[in-house]
Amino acid sequence: MKIALGQINPVIGDFKGNVNRIIQFMEKAAADPKKPELIVFPELSICGYPPMDLLDQEAFVEKNLKALREIQHSTPRGLGIVIGYVDKNKSAAGKRLMNTVSVIEEGQILFTQAKTLLPTYDVFDEARYFEPAGGRKIFRWRGRKIGIAICEDIWWETEPSAGVRYPVDPVKDLLDMGASLILVPSASPYYAGKPQIRYRLLSHIGRSSGVGVVYVNMVGGNDSLIFDGQSMIISGRGRLTFLGRAFDEELVIVDTESKTEVRLNGEKYGELERALTLGIRDYLEKCGFCRVHLGLSGGIDSALVAVLAVKALGADNVKAFALPSRYSSEGSLKDAGKLADNLGIELLHLPIENIFTSYLDTLRPLFKDRDPDITEENLQARIRGTLLMAYSNKYRSLLLATGNKSELATGYCTLYGDMAGSLAVIGDLLKTEVYELADHINHAGEIIPRAILNKPPSAELRPDQTDQDTLPPYDILDKIIHLYIVENLDTEKISERGFKSGLVERVITMIKRAEYKRRQAPVVLKVSPRAFGTGRRIPIAAYGRIPIK
Repeated sequence: MKIALGQINPVIGDFKGNVNRIIQFMEKAAADPKKPELIVFPELSICGYPPMDLLDQEAFVEKNLKALREIQHSTPRGLGIVIGYVDKNKSAAGKRLMNTVSVIEEGQILFTQAKTLLPTYDVFDEARYFEPAGGRKIFRWRGRKIGIAICEDIWWETEPSAGVRYPVDPVKDLLDMGASLILVPSASPYYAGKPQIRYRLLSHIGRSSGVGVVYVNMVGGNDSLIFDGQSMIISGRGRLTFLGRAFDEELVIVDTESKTEVRLNGEKYGELERALTLGIRDYLEKCGFCRVHLGLSGGIDSALVAVLAVKALGADNVKAFALPSRYSSEGSLKDAGKLADNLGIELLHLPIENIFTSYLDTLRPLFKDRDPDITEENLQARIRGTLLMAYSNKYRSLLLATGNKSELATGYCTLYGDMAGSLAVIGDLLKTEVYELADHINHAGEIIPRAILNKPPSAELRPDQTDQDTLPPYDILDKIIHLYIVENLDTEKISERGFKSGLVERVITMIKRAEYKRRQAPVVLKVSPRAFGTGRRIPIAAYGRIPIK
């Protein structure tokens, strides 16, 4: 059976644009000499995913249904359309909406299936809005029995980190009804390793049932979430016979009976580079911006963000600022200049020494009996943040924050200073991952100067400062952060992994103390199983400063 996969990049709430894109894909598929029988689009492709509390607006739901009718009346002859949208719950009980997929042929809705399993873990909160399907059905298509399982409906055997066991297995129900093919319209966000998890799950379904699976995933960036596409077709033997493009739209026509076998690439840092690049580009385009700027300190974090920004937007749309103080080293300024030259971006110099001196003079009567401390360090960061935000206002340029996950975790960052900005590009990369990604980028030729990679990381806010004056070595710190944040282990369990309990308690205390900072942080592009943001909801006023043991 020939099926077209419509791996599209919808914009949340852009019904006109999304409908035009869907119709364009339909017409192109219908005109293809390969003559596909069906074209399958992702979950909620009419309104975009995740619509969140926009679903509370009746006008949003009505526009979504009006868009469905427009698609319904634009279907080409001879081609079935499988499309995801928001429907109203026809039952008198339960939530008023349902996450729905319909099959349309020549203007007629032939079949409708609502989503059964509504995820409420990590970044997902679908049970807040939708009523689950009361049952599963199959539809007949030209002699075949086909079932539809919407995204989470295939995750009955869910990820261990989700902590969820569902009472219903929708795929089993469809197979019990005699389905000979399973269609899976999805909006599955990316994180490193997620494509491999999907493949194993889909392969198990195919291998254990003898039934093929057509998995169509959304692509694009929506706020913190990045959708990678990588649609798949799995044979009844559990083999991967087709893999869609990663991080790019695609219309492709495939034969579900193909014997071709392909492999997942699985190169972590190549995927991360493309994910973050897409996340930057779509965040700007969907928010109405076209240019960015950032502070370029000569350190590894800002260097990596600058590279990713140029890859996403082109050098003409990226500006960098050097904002030296009395503690900025000559080497760092030189390194920032060399990186800017390598990237072909303008580097503007805004020394902050006079402003810093003025601040100190103003505050001297208040601070006369106190020694310099982190207060004076934070003043420098906040001066820089103010100047960078002023440029943002004047030139309608989006400021990129350059902090990493290790800093956000421990609070080694300054509110209204280096945390200023609209998007934290590498806020879900641990410091060790920052170095790994930088090495990957330099693999084909030196873009980030080697001196930046080799020097000890430093905020340069006091004489001879290094990060390790305040933090444990990053190779140890990052492992503890991962165990605590991603794997949800407590002090005792982490210590059992070979870390000193005193060190573990110190790190966890820092993480807890910094919760109020993270609540005010820019949007973080999610590329790990658990990022800071909507997927990790921790009270600020809890536990005090004592870690749970």
